Amino acid sequence: MRIIAKRTLREFWRIRPDSEQPLKAWHQEAARADWSNPAEVKALYRNASPVGDRVVFNIAGNKYRLVVWINYPHRIVYVKFIGTHKDYDKIDVRTV
Repeated sequence: MRIIAKRTLREFWRIRPDSEQPLKAWHQEAARADWSNPAEVKALYRNASPVGDRVVFNIAGNKYRLVVWINYPHRIVYVKFIGTHKDYDKIDVRTV
């Protein structure tokens, strides 16, 4: 999968250094993946939650939430949001 934009992840881990290694691990796994549908995402990440056309991942032992939109036919993952649970509660996952 091609991931857009890693910069968003880097900016977050600069603010929250404890998220750096978990986000790097997620990025590496997602980059190696070849997801064609949400079921394949769930097969690798059992705690991933499809919400509309987005997927929510728990990061760093469920300390943070990562929201992505996956264009399955083109194998592109768009990072839409990364934040704490408190930040996540303030957004509408379907429109972020």
